[in-house]
Amino acid sequence: MKLFETTSFGALQLSNRIVMAPLTRTRAGEHGIPNDLLVEHYRQRAGLGMIITEGTWPVQEGRSYPGQPGIETDEQIAGWRRVADAVHAEGGTIVMQLMHGGRVSHPSISDTPRIVAPSAIAAPGQTHLADGSKADMPVPHQLTTDEVAQAVQGFAQAARNAIAAGLDGVEVHGANGYLVHEFMSPVSNTRTDQYGGSPENRARFAIEVTTAVAEAVGADRTGIRLSPEHGIQGVIEDDAADVRATYTAVAEGLAPLGLAFVDVLHAEPTGDLVQHVRRTARAPFIVNSGFSSLTTRDEAIALVDADQADAVAVGRMAIANPDLAHRWERDTELNELRPQFFYGATAEGYTDYPTLAEVRAMA
Repeated sequence: MKLFETTSFGALQLSNRIVMAPLTRTRAGEHGIPNDLLVEHYRQRAGLGMIITEGTWPVQEGRSYPGQPGIETDEQIAGWRRVADAVHAEGGTIVMQLMHGGRVSHPSISDTPRIVAPSAIAAPGQTHLADGSKADMPVPHQLTTDEVAQAVQGFAQAARNAIAAGLDGVEVHGANGYLVHEFMSPVSNTRTDQYGGSPENRARFAIEVTTAVAEAVGADRTGIRLSPEHGIQGVIEDDAADVRATYTAVAEGLAPLGLAFVDVLHAEPTGDLVQHVRRTARAPFIVNSGFSSLTTRDEAIALVDADQADAVAVGRMAIANPDLAHRWERDTELNELRPQFFYGATAEGYTDYPTLAEVRAMA
């Protein structure tokens, strides 16, 4: 079964085709510095073919959640160096997801005077603050064209910092309603300059960010995550023709770069839209179908064996099973997931899931 075979994505070496999806877990403390918990969490999962870290903010203004890590300060870089060293000591490969949260934040979370977005339109609903209270999503500052260029360079510098910290590569977070994705939707982006209006213009920011990151650290160490039609956090993409045109423009802009991978979250990974993006982007392709439902072993095997993906990203099963690749290859039992501990500040539900060997030793 190809799922359990080695492969390479650009400069990245994968011991199997099971990728740990990026997972927000809010355990990096007040200052976003990776700590002992993060070191152990990622070390435990080094047997997966490649780890994609939780969304990590490139600049303070892009921080979305209390407890989310950053990659801006010397202390954060040093913390990630510990994570990377631990994963490498176990033979693993780890790339950092660079996530600018855009309008999905609050000044009391980012500790900056403003939050930013392509347009001055608030995200729907409320957000959780560090003190446990809730606040309405604020109206963001609309980035000027000069500020858009600064945001692009913020991603590029964060990528340099990630490589300086010893990570193997980076993934641009272009999905799930955060800044890069906000530019793609006509609902969250009502600009009339070169970054808005047409699908080609709304695709421009994603292409510029990914190009700048690839130039900074090498295209063979650069990937991007996309989530077409996901409809999350107010970034609505419900016009099929517009979606196809927008993501065609994104994929066409990415294709000349020679990226290490493109990573797509979509409920129908074998459908025409996702496979069209794959063909157009011309890069090793990771799919992640498990949002409303869990990705199963059989589905992952089928996707790779049928050449509908080069690898499969798995989230919740990788939370509950640090040795997921080992378990799936042997088709053994799995740990029970404990969703109540997805977000928190302790080891509970984070580093206390047993391996198969530990389960059997306790039996």
